[in-house]
Amino acid sequence: LPSPTKETRFFDLHFHRGFDWYSWHFPRNHSGPIGEIAPTYFASPEARQRIAQNIPDAKIIAIFRDPVERAVSLYRLKIAYGMYRWSLPEALHKDPELINSGLYWSHLSEWREFLPDEQLLVTIYDDLAADPQAFVSKVARFIGLEEPKLSQAQLRRVFSTERMTRPRSYLATRTATAFADWCKSRRLDHVVASVRDSALIKLFLGGGESLPQMPSETIDELTELFRPEVEALELYLDRNLEHWKVGRTLRESRSAVEAFAPPAVRGTAYSAR
Repeated sequence: LPSPTKETRFFDLHFHRGFDWYSWHFPRNHSGPIGEIAPTYFASPEARQRIAQNIPDAKIIAIFRDPVERAVSLYRLKIAYGMYRWSLPEALHKDPELINSGLYWSHLSEWREFLPDEQLLVTIYDDLAADPQAFVSKVARFIGLEEPKLSQAQLRRVFSTERMTRPRSYLATRTATAFADWCKSRRLDHVVASVRDSALIKLFLGGGESLPQMPSETIDELTELFRPEVEALELYLDRNLEHWKVGRTLRESRSAVEAFAPPAVRGTAYSAR
């Protein structure tokens, strides 16, 4: 994987910088497979075309979570990073990515036009949460690696938007984010990583008011909007995803139950969204 930045954004944002720029992010003299965690690639027409054209043997792993929960999580992330101050209903009208990134079947159909099914592994986040070892073993087999044995220390959440808050200063947060993007584009990822891993990060993230509540009616509208995508995915996977098609009340009941589950059952979040 790339280090210290796990998302290079090469195939959708920095492709014009060339493959030398991209290769710089990976360990030298590495004999095994290489890859990156790239949540923005899946919904990007440019990314899938460029990957198929330049790396025709690439293997793509898609990890789908409840699309409503994903949209809310992405919204929280953008609020916390000072990208906007809108309510969820406003953001859904003004920020197309919130909905577009959850159109799983539509985008998967496009990927299948560029790459054969044997190069696409479609997985469900629920399986990762329920049995991390089985999930990781499945991924390892798909990419041709020896199946790893997870330690107890690895069975924990590493990232969540649930505890995030609004920025203390939107100006400071937006400026820091723009500077971080500038550094990454010039291969100064270590500068960004050093700030991220230090106490300085508290100057730019958090410290403000709690994130806004999610209106029940908006959650219900999102559930219905994503329903056709979920049902198409159910047919493709031959799997029941009914719990992705319920309204706000049932979602909150499920979350309350999960909050009391042990860490190994709640699972591990490997992605930033």
